[in-house]
Amino acid sequence: MQDFPPRIATFFSGSDDAPTPDPDTRSPVAFLRWVVGQQKALIALSSLCYSLWFLPMTLGPWIFGRAVDQGVVGGDEAALLGWAALLLGVVVIGGVFGVVSHTLVVRSWLVALYGTLEMVTRKVAQMGHVLPRRSPTGEVLSVASSDSDEFGAFTEIVARATGQLVSYLTVAFIVLSMSWELGLLTLVAAPVLLGAALPLLRPLHRRQQLERSRTSDLTSMATDIVAGLRILRGIGGEQTFGANYDRQSQSAKEAGVGAGIWQAVVEAVGVLLSGIFLVALVWLGTREVESGDLSVGELITFLGYGLFMVGPIRTFFEFAQKGVRSLVSARKAIAIFEQRPPWRAPAEPVALDGSAALHDSSSGLTVRPGILTVVVSAVPEQSSALADRLGRYLPADTEPVPAEDDDDTKGRAARRARAERARERARIAALDEEKARRDWGVTLGGVDLARADLDDVRRRVLVSDTSSQLFAGTLQDAVDPHARLTREQAEQALRVANAEDVYDALPEGWQGQLEERGRGLSGGQRQRVVLARAVAADPPVLVLVEPTSAVDAHTEARIAERVAETRRGRTTVVTTVSPLWLHHADHVVLLHDGTVVAEGRHADLLAGDDDYRRVVARALDAEEVVR
Repeated sequence: MQDFPPRIATFFSGSDDAPTPDPDTRSPVAFLRWVVGQQKALIALSSLCYSLWFLPMTLGPWIFGRAVDQGVVGGDEAALLGWAALLLGVVVIGGVFGVVSHTLVVRSWLVALYGTLEMVTRKVAQMGHVLPRRSPTGEVLSVASSDSDEFGAFTEIVARATGQLVSYLTVAFIVLSMSWELGLLTLVAAPVLLGAALPLLRPLHRRQQLERSRTSDLTSMATDIVAGLRILRGIGGEQTFGANYDRQSQSAKEAGVGAGIWQAVVEAVGVLLSGIFLVALVWLGTREVESGDLSVGELITFLGYGLFMVGPIRTFFEFAQKGVRSLVSARKAIAIFEQRPPWRAPAEPVALDGSAALHDSSSGLTVRPGILTVVVSAVPEQSSALADRLGRYLPADTEPVPAEDDDDTKGRAARRARAERARERARIAALDEEKARRDWGVTLGGVDLARADLDDVRRRVLVSDTSSQLFAGTLQDAVDPHARLTREQAEQALRVANAEDVYDALPEGWQGQLEERGRGLSGGQRQRVVLARAVAADPPVLVLVEPTSAVDAHTEARIAERVAETRRGRTTVVTTVSPLWLHHADHVVLLHDGTVVAEGRHADLLAGDDDYRRVVARALDAEEVVR
């Protein structure tokens, strides 16, 4: 049985030989049931080992009581030795299975933790750019980190509580056979004490939801700040965003303190009620010894079981607490995992011709094949939206909906708020599906992109924009993630992007490690490595959005010249207002309000079109200053 690393193949995309069934997202309880069901054999084995680990505490008091009655009080030395040997055997069994149970339960915890992390990864890969339209980045990160740990803790407590339940029932049977009064007290103590603490679980649940929501918002804020730190420094916005982060962190701290207070109250009630149970058991047992209904050994047995029963009762309290936390996490996870990509494969997909003309009906843009076309716009967002359409990406025109708002609503108001958020997510999903289902309005060789397989579109048209990221790994992985290039081809891609300095700065060269998001590199270095990756892919149609916005003019001039030379004979679209690119363009297109209003060669437009001249004038002035 290989269950670690967990083999997770949920959210099937056609690339898996044996896909795993998707998680049950109908409700938080159904999701947790699915999580436990994924490793039911391992959890059952862990529960059995837990039961055997608790064997000395389950049978020990009874064996000890029999040894006292027969060996000490009765004066039978052989019986005393026999019971002592039996107790030793039980202790050895408990010790062995204590090690085994701990090993198994840690394994179960890790399977649930890393399994959830892998599911998040697969869901992000399946949804792609669609997921940020629906769910905040912080929510996704929190599910992958803190919530995955909660699911691991839940599988552990399920196994431990099951083992404790078996021991609890065994002890109750033994005690009932000795005294029905004390046995009944032992049997009903756990459910009665647990029921007395249940009213405290609802406010605990609510506080933990609030803590989870504010922590998720804090994670999103931190991610955004780190991603834009250089820009913030450039505009002097560090203090403003730092103050906002400080306020949000204080809010998260207050929510955490509130949740901790209620957690402490629940635990304190558990200790108090367990102590009351133990006192009642000792008092009743002593009364029965005085009346002659119990022997001294049986009283010792009852006292031992009284001390032991504190353990199962506290475990049941812990099960309730971790169950509440897991329900909170499950609700967050469902908001991510229930999302479905809007794309549907056409009934009869048509193959695309990457060497044909590319046409966008919304703007009127026609990209002739085999040439370098530069798109100029006074509003960068309009040219970025055009690039998204050319690559068949949904526009960034929606606000993601969190699983829970940062409020303290409860009861009916909370249910209404959750229902409203669910309706909003459903609305966005329906909007995405409607956009993806109809004709896209962009054709390649006369074939609308909606009539082709999405994988075929991605192979033919590659869009590299300013949001493209680097992942942790080697420089070779960053430039050639699919390991398709020779050493010479990879070096050529770096040279085209003028990124040789990144190679030189890493002690291990191609095997030098890059941090997540390329931290440790300058903004210009990151941008050039991303460009090298796009050039190395060598797609039939390459769309670059502001590919040199973070480099100096001399570097930009070299990159523009090298890209134009390398991509000669293949279709390339660059959105920029930089004259250094415009000088190398075979064709230039001017956008106004998202529509093509002029096109031609750079020199002709500069001489004869006032609107074009106004758009590029500032860039021309900047170029003269650099010279």
